[in-house]
Amino acid sequence: MVDVVDIVKAKLKDKKITVVAAPAPSVRVALGEEFGLAPGEIVTKQMYGACEEAGFKILDVNYAADHTILEEGMELIAKIRHYMLGEDAHGHHLGPVPQFTSCCPAWVRFVELYYPDLMPNLSSAKSPMMMAGALAKTYGAEDIWNVQPENMFVVGVMPCTAKKFEASRPEFNSAANYWKKKGRSADYPDVDVVLTTRDFARLFKELNIDITKVKPADEKDNPFAEYTGAGTIFGNTGGVMEAALRTAYFVITGEELGILDFKPVRGYEKGVKEASVTMKDAKTGKEITVNVAVVHNMKMNIRPLLEEIRAGKSPYHFIEVMNCPAGCINGGGQPINPMGTSWVDKWRAFLPWESKGGL
Repeated sequence: MVDVVDIVKAKLKDKKITVVAAPAPSVRVALGEEFGLAPGEIVTKQMYGACEEAGFKILDVNYAADHTILEEGMELIAKIRHYMLGEDAHGHHLGPVPQFTSCCPAWVRFVELYYPDLMPNLSSAKSPMMMAGALAKTYGAEDIWNVQPENMFVVGVMPCTAKKFEASRPEFNSAANYWKKKGRSADYPDVDVVLTTRDFARLFKELNIDITKVKPADEKDNPFAEYTGAGTIFGNTGGVMEAALRTAYFVITGEELGILDFKPVRGYEKGVKEASVTMKDAKTGKEITVNVAVVHNMKMNIRPLLEEIRAGKSPYHFIEVMNCPAGCINGGGQPINPMGTSWVDKWRAFLPWESKGGL
């Protein structure tokens, strides 16, 4: 079996290949642990510096997460306007509500296997990683790095082992299809391989790169390293929901959501969280209430919600689902410590709900 780290090392040595690292939001708060730093310490600039030293170009998946919010958020807004405000869909197929998030590949695969009748409820938006790969091999190749897309190798850097499966799905070849329409021969995936956070740390160690000693890089001239707080919070459970709600609220009301940190959908302490947001349509003055739910630790919590939807009794308009407890930050590819499978378990004793008798 070929080691994915060895594959990436070989590509980095090939001067004809442009190797692009696409690190997810959760990687930067976990990578440092593999180099002796405290769990949760943010090492974005050190990570960028290590990537530059290794020979990577950088497309931060935070940037792609902002694109996801635009796509998924506008999809939700179209449904709100049609189903709740009575606007004409103008022939568009909007799909049913509740709308599910589609960022987590383990969740998407679960729906495909066990609840295929609910697949239309999934957002049509690709995950941030897959958007990043398509962007890299189209706009990135042509306008940012001025290289041939067939000579690019995109490396997703993820907290998640299911992302390896997602990258292998044959339908994720948008960049190749784009270039075919322009008359070029193209046959390659949008994302070539995926490294977990642990794989990424091992790669740097094998290249004798210590992120605690590299020169930090801010990538200030790299448009692919610009992003908002909405993209950054994707890694925590409730983050995708919060970012989408901010977008929907602003577009529909013309005003920012009063509380920028929308705490009702945040937090690890419950497997299912729910909230309601009341907003007034700026065009009609009509007031509506959008009901949302956030689910993590899918094994324990998702089936009752899905059965409720099947029975036509769901009160929700939008549901965020993340397979892992606490979301991507606690993914299967994150650092492992002696007290558990992730940094979340290591710090459970310090979490406020633990002092109140547990979950």
